[in-house]
Amino acid sequence: MIDPGITLAVLWHGLLWPLARLLLFVSLGVMVGNFIEALNWTHRVAKVAAPLTRLGRLSPVTGASFSMAFFSGVAANTMLAEAYDQEEIVKLELVLANLFNSLPRFFLHLPTVFFLTVPLIKGAALIYVGLTLAAAVLQTSLVVVAGRLLLASPGAAMDEGSRPAEKSAISWREALDKSWLRFRKRIKKIIRFTVPVYILFFLLNHYGFFGQAQQFLAEHAPFLAWLNPQTLGIVALHLTAEFAAGLVAAGALLDASSIGYRDVVLALLVGNVLAAPVRAMRHQFPYYAGIFSPRLAVELILYSQSFRVLCIALVGTGYYFFSG
Repeated sequence: MIDPGITLAVLWHGLLWPLARLLLFVSLGVMVGNFIEALNWTHRVAKVAAPLTRLGRLSPVTGASFSMAFFSGVAANTMLAEAYDQEEIVKLELVLANLFNSLPRFFLHLPTVFFLTVPLIKGAALIYVGLTLAAAVLQTSLVVVAGRLLLASPGAAMDEGSRPAEKSAISWREALDKSWLRFRKRIKKIIRFTVPVYILFFLLNHYGFFGQAQQFLAEHAPFLAWLNPQTLGIVALHLTAEFAAGLVAAGALLDASSIGYRDVVLALLVGNVLAAPVRAMRHQFPYYAGIFSPRLAVELILYSQSFRVLCIALVGTGYYFFSG
């Protein structure tokens, strides 16, 4: 029996249109990633990140994924998935590569975040964006160090005999045909996993699962006693609603001169950290499970979000003590 609360309008705006848009952008990202790989442009695209990948003993595929992540996270992940499936990189480098892309992912979303925060929280926006940028730079830098220490040789921990042979150049037509064949194979898997997972997450959201989970976090956080009590509403809204709701509350408190920039920034950083687990599974898992295997998708999201939270916490702690 269909829930009468799920009307056609709710289905369209909450499920069908977002799912269609997601599949469209995923398809474009997969096609672009396959086309670049088919043209053997990986090394060319990777030149942007060459100094970092050489220092971190990361492969050209990782460098190419880093460059693509400035424009499309889906295309970047598709390149990594293809390389991992073809054993061009090992699992350790796949994990590091996914973490390595934190900086381009930050710049990909920077315009939206910047132009949303500045009108609402004014000067505090510059501090908040600067600190989240510092966290992204820290994460990428730590990955370079980890790659230097953990990867046995430049590119991946593989024997020379197991490295793929250098590919010869092909025409654009051949590359298009090759990428189309790969696209058809991969898009079937993506649809097979993404659509049911997205529907499941839509239902969980519709019946309040995510809201209850975030409300629980908001109500059971005694460790936030160090925050200005007036900013707890910002954290709660960040968790139970959306990022914009917390910003509106922060803007209202700033306009009333109830709190200062420091209080707003700390509250937003805390809300960012606490909301990360639920929002990552809600927004990332549906398409990650299509690009990678579901189990690997969970692992990558877990590593990525844990490392991101750690870096934000470190940067936020430094800001707390040095701005006091």
